[in-house]
Amino acid sequence: MRRPVALRLQAALGTLALAAATGVVLSMPEAAAAAGGATGYATQNGGTTGGAGGQTVRATTGTAIHQALCGRASSSTPITIEVEGTINHGNTSKVSGDSCNTAADKIELKQISNVTLVGVGNGAVFDQLGIHIREASNIVIQNVTVRNVKKSGSPTSNGGDAIGMESDVRNVWVDHTTLEASGGESEGYDGLFDMKANTQYVTLSYSTLRNSGRGGLIGSSESDVSNGYVTFHHNLYENIDSRAPLLRGGTAHMYNNHYKGLSKSGINSRAGAKAKVDSNYFEDSKDVLGTFYTDAAGSWQVSGNIYDNVTWSQPGEDNNPAGPDPQSNTSVSIPYSYPLDDASCVPDVVSATAGANKGLKVSDGSCTPQNPDPTDPTDPTDPTDPDPTDPPTGANLSIGAGSDGSSKASGTSYGDVRDGDLGTYWSPAGTTGSVSVKWSSATTVSKINIREAAGSAGTIGSYRVLNHDSGAVLASGSGAGVIGFQAVSLKKITFEITGASGTPRIAEFETYAP
Repeated sequence: MRRPVALRLQAALGTLALAAATGVVLSMPEAAAAAGGATGYATQNGGTTGGAGGQTVRATTGTAIHQALCGRASSSTPITIEVEGTINHGNTSKVSGDSCNTAADKIELKQISNVTLVGVGNGAVFDQLGIHIREASNIVIQNVTVRNVKKSGSPTSNGGDAIGMESDVRNVWVDHTTLEASGGESEGYDGLFDMKANTQYVTLSYSTLRNSGRGGLIGSSESDVSNGYVTFHHNLYENIDSRAPLLRGGTAHMYNNHYKGLSKSGINSRAGAKAKVDSNYFEDSKDVLGTFYTDAAGSWQVSGNIYDNVTWSQPGEDNNPAGPDPQSNTSVSIPYSYPLDDASCVPDVVSATAGANKGLKVSDGSCTPQNPDPTDPTDPTDPTDPDPTDPPTGANLSIGAGSDGSSKASGTSYGDVRDGDLGTYWSPAGTTGSVSVKWSSATTVSKINIREAAGSAGTIGSYRVLNHDSGAVLASGSGAGVIGFQAVSLKKITFEITGASGTPRIAEFETYAP
């Protein structure tokens, strides 16, 4: 009998599932979310860790994302939501609960904290559906694509912003994302990455922003100057008209970005804003730095940038381009350390790292993309894993309990797995399926014993053990026998067979207390 592998429920690495009917499905371990940790200004003000330390769910619909948020114990309970598939208006509805405040036309991260959204598997695409962060803190968004979000036309979402933050938002890290539109305001689109109404301590890293009239802004008007402390690094801005970004008040740090095809203007520092612009590569663009479309001037500190085929307009009353020979007119102190690639290699580094589904590759300042450090969340030698014994001791809690399941073959019964009789058994209507043991009140369980019926030993292949109440994956492995996991209080526990060499026959599904 092969030993199972106990899964540790730890920061952003455990796997949690909700009911499949709501679009949340079971996940196998993937590359760790937020690999390497936050960078830039998101490391300040206490740091940005998202859902680290909490449970992990897999969602395939927008409704499932909202349900995961609403299913938490509180609005600040850490959670990592692994997203796979296409999220759109058709599968995103409002969900209510004490720990959430959601809406049907957007992914709503409102009045909450300690959340990670990370794309996994074959990728996550938010199609014509924006991500709205409002009155929230400690948010991580990673490895997702958000495309074609409109403010006019049909369908509309999130005011036309791919990712929009407003109203007392703190500590957001957006990393390895692809944000794109298919035109400008006249085609119904607005900004790709907007921050307003007192949004601070934000980093946008290793992301691609393209094919939009507006890259993004910091501050919605000349009087909205309470935003700032934003870092942009190793991003690609491509085929953007302007706002790369527009900065009204506050401080921003732009380093190692590749700006390509900015047709009207780029970094627009105004209304007293300060921009530190380090070792970026500007290519085939116009007016990549300065104060534009206003007489409310901003300032900048420049070093190490390359201007490749950049044109500059003439200064005017509402136009103050930094070029053709950009010079610093302010000084900006940066409170964090950062590895700086030489601007000459930025196009190559950004091409290899920026955007969703690039393997979360990063740069360490050596002009050579690096893979994130691998992490194995299923190490069976972890000393915190319980040590199952065979056979287990104590009372079998399944005797006298209830049971149900996903399906049953003709002539078998769910109740046969809890009757203490090895001569009776349950089989699924096929080679895979699930069976559960349930109680009328919460019961603490730390170990189960799956006993196959005579003549079927070794049939069961891969499996998962689930806390049916919350969807948490308690253990994963292969083969029947004793399976141990961290003690948990629940009303229903499920044994799910995900692979088998024939039709499984489970004679007993025994459960034991610590």
